[in-house]
Amino acid sequence: MTRNIRSYWHPIALCAVLPWSVFSAERPNLVFVFSDQQSWDMLGCYGNPDVRTPRLDQFAQEGIRFLHCISKSPVCTPYRGMLFSGQHPLKTGALSNDIQMRPGNGRYFAEVLRDHGYRLGYFGKWHLYGGDRVRGVPPGPLRYGFDHEFLINNCTLVFDAKRAYYWSQDGATRLLYGDWEPYAQTRQAIQFIQQHAAHPFALFLSWHPPHNWSSEPEGYGAPDDCLALYDPQRIRLRPSVEDTQKVRRMYQGHMAMITSLDRAFGWLMDALEAHGLKERTIVVFTSDHGDMLLSYGWTRNKGRAEHLSCRVPLLIRWPGRLRPRTSEMLIGTLDLMPTLLGLMGLPVPNECDGHNLAPALLTERDDDAPDAIPLFFYPANWRGLYTRRYTYSVAIAAPDDHPDPASVYNVLYDRQTDPWELTNLFHSTTHANLRTELHARMVELLRSYGDRGWTWRQLLRCLREEDRRNFLLPPAERPRGWEARTAGVPLQLMAGDAGVW
Repeated sequence: MTRNIRSYWHPIALCAVLPWSVFSAERPNLVFVFSDQQSWDMLGCYGNPDVRTPRLDQFAQEGIRFLHCISKSPVCTPYRGMLFSGQHPLKTGALSNDIQMRPGNGRYFAEVLRDHGYRLGYFGKWHLYGGDRVRGVPPGPLRYGFDHEFLINNCTLVFDAKRAYYWSQDGATRLLYGDWEPYAQTRQAIQFIQQHAAHPFALFLSWHPPHNWSSEPEGYGAPDDCLALYDPQRIRLRPSVEDTQKVRRMYQGHMAMITSLDRAFGWLMDALEAHGLKERTIVVFTSDHGDMLLSYGWTRNKGRAEHLSCRVPLLIRWPGRLRPRTSEMLIGTLDLMPTLLGLMGLPVPNECDGHNLAPALLTERDDDAPDAIPLFFYPANWRGLYTRRYTYSVAIAAPDDHPDPASVYNVLYDRQTDPWELTNLFHSTTHANLRTELHARMVELLRSYGDRGWTWRQLLRCLREEDRRNFLLPPAERPRGWEARTAGVPLQLMAGDAGVW
């Protein structure tokens, strides 16, 4: 049985819960870097022989490489909401892309860091400010504690030097980067490090690539010198995808974008070392969710339980504190905030729904982490479960945009015997008892978050009537800026609604 992480104590792990000043006059800095739409298998250090990521591969040798980091709701806004609040989307309202996360619902990640004297820097994609994506975020509660340097573009899919842009510090003026977007954002982050090297700081760098801007190969653009490194005909494709020229060109662009991120990551690590900050900085690299790259013929990239969609890389380095190794610990999106605060010796807010895995990391006791992670994506009406061995999900109702949800969302894979999830065992009579067992465990975990199995249309009833009506329209027909008025889905309003369980 999994131990209760909140009550687990070990002498070596005390630095995860006691004030940092007990152990050192200097608190650790935090550098949190995350890409967008990058599956775990798209790094050399995870066994990909084709993608060129020398700096991240080197970094992986210096820290912990996690084999099972899971995006619990594998789309952009829900991930960011969970990362920065530590709370389930039913509490913050960030249930789907382009719905604002409710401010003031407990103490959020950046608010804790700010209130303990950290200088905060955020650069890159934000995607927490509603559906009118081309606008800045004014200073105030909708920055969720990032009250210092805040240079974002909310959400855009143009990364080239001629069009890529960000908003000024006051959120009022749109400015061009004048370079490949990740390179320019990384230079902003390096400048932040230079300015705050003598002060405890927490830096979040959110790259938008390798997210595509269309499903065509041209939608996977990248710098020419990175594209030139890849011959589409020599790339080894995932066995879950059809081998076509279109797919090969998509892989070329996707990998080339990742190589550009690897280059920029190297610059960032060089800057930390040049300023003598390597030893006292916790550095994290991960991604918000995966990219299926047309596996199973799926054109929407993400939003499914398959591990190409929900399993992401996670690398954490803290020299002298975390021994370099490979970890089989299961860690989900909700666990990131409490675990990093635990490592930093800062208090974990009671509102956090995840686990503080810092003691388990510091003592290298991977089995002290939970043995299963619940999955959910509300607009598509499915729920699921991820364990070290199995992937399971089930459709609870028909989504508005798919005529046969069971064919897509009813899945059971045994990754021990089927590592690429090619054989769906959901309807196998031999695996009926296993399916029942996984379903019961899934329901148990979802109930712990207050999820009764509500459908998307039930959840939409929590929105204002006008907003609900607009959300049911096709995106192109929705009034400009309407999502900005939504302020989250209050769980208590669902008290009278029956769910599936």
